[in-house]
Amino acid sequence: MTALTWHAASASRRCLPGLPSARWPSPLHVQDEGCLGAGAPSRGRVLVVEDEYFVALYAEDALASAGFEVVGVAATAEEAVEIARAERPDLVLMDIRLTGARDGISAAAEIRSSLGIPSLFATAHSDAATRARGEGAAAPLGWLTKPYTPTEIAAAVAAALTKLRG
Repeated sequence: MTALTWHAASASRRCLPGLPSARWPSPLHVQDEGCLGAGAPSRGRVLVVEDEYFVALYAEDALASAGFEVVGVAATAEEAVEIARAERPDLVLMDIRLTGARDGISAAAEIRSSLGIPSLFATAHSDAATRARGEGAAAPLGWLTKPYTPTEIAAAVAAALTKLRG
């Protein structure tokens, strides 16, 4: 699998190329072709870290449609740290199992300790041992279990940002 990396600063649009949104599962509602429209107020800046291409597209489109600004998408821990340093998001939506030697817990812990940016874990791997390791190392603002709907991802990110700001 090739690495999936996208930086807001290096793209003219704020979304990844991919399947037309009309072919994505309902109830995904798209505004402005799935991207945050120019001049639209953002509910918060989010970095998506996900190594499965179509899951990353799905998450990005769901967040953008809900009014969040997706500042980038990364497939590895190293890319996540790099984009977080460059873009300074409010929150990182972090998958735990990633391409490469490091996992999402390691990346989330580094991003939180070095940049002060918290994560929300989005994963299919939320067994007790993984949760304990994640809570101890990265102190996430929450856990979102895959598979999720666009409504669930938007609500989880909104709740995490409210917790952060509250």
